[in-house]
Amino acid sequence: MNYISGAEAAEVQSVVIGAGQAGLSGAYHLRRTGFEPERDFVVLDHNPGPGGAWRYRWPSLTYGRVHGMHALPGMELTDADPARPSSEVITEYFDRYERAFDLRVRRPVKVRTVREGTGGRLLVETSAGAWSTRTLINATGTWDRPFWPRYEGQETFLGRQLHTARYPGPEAFAGQRVVVVGGGASATQHLLEIAPYAADTTWVTRRPPVFREGPFDEEAGRAAVALVEERVRRGLPPRSVVSVTGLPLNDAIRRGLADGVLDRQPMFDRITPEGVEWKDGRRVAADVILWATGF
Repeated sequence: MNYISGAEAAEVQSVVIGAGQAGLSGAYHLRRTGFEPERDFVVLDHNPGPGGAWRYRWPSLTYGRVHGMHALPGMELTDADPARPSSEVITEYFDRYERAFDLRVRRPVKVRTVREGTGGRLLVETSAGAWSTRTLINATGTWDRPFWPRYEGQETFLGRQLHTARYPGPEAFAGQRVVVVGGGASATQHLLEIAPYAADTTWVTRRPPVFREGPFDEEAGRAAVALVEERVRRGLPPRSVVSVTGLPLNDAIRRGLADGVLDRQPMFDRITPEGVEWKDGRRVAADVILWATGF
């Protein structure tokens, strides 16, 4: 790789990488403290337009079904149609936000390297040039790095495997036998959507799901944060989000539990060419394995 020298780089006080929720929030607070876009800081985004990871949410995930979306600082998202796809609603909201605060996001820009520069600065090399910066906000998120668990026999499966990141919507599973893996909100939403179309669905998780009644209020939020903090202070990695928040027990979930769609099975032990298998010899035939296993 041919490195760019610091002398060739534009000097700024801060570089923000990513224009999703975290990146836009960071840029807002830079402006609030008196920094000017382009002169004092730049926001770089690899997407072709606003919206961050929300651009890629499946069409059937309407705004009214979103598990949670915190407003960006300085501008609430109001009067959104709950029946519209969340990808459209939130992308439009992010677009309005960028324009309202004149954040001047540069896109599409791919950041190639971040390395030590001279004088205690960082050198950020990108497809659109280089910047020398005192500080960097890494707001790249996780959407581009979906987590695919590895199981014995996975490469022998004759059907289709896909991840939530590329979930096409329920119609794509018409007449198929589908195994959904994961214990979070995405898994339950996928199952409830797919079941009316699929020939059969099976839900598997590592741990039994915990459903919670009532709203996830400030007190519940503080309790969830305390659980995460306790593990981290003990030197343990944090568990999945749903392990500390639980799954909301709404009317759709209740129906799924009652009609057997959300009949959870323990995690299988291996994947066969025709489906999945447990150590006790039980098998489930599958045409698709849908990994709703996070990022």
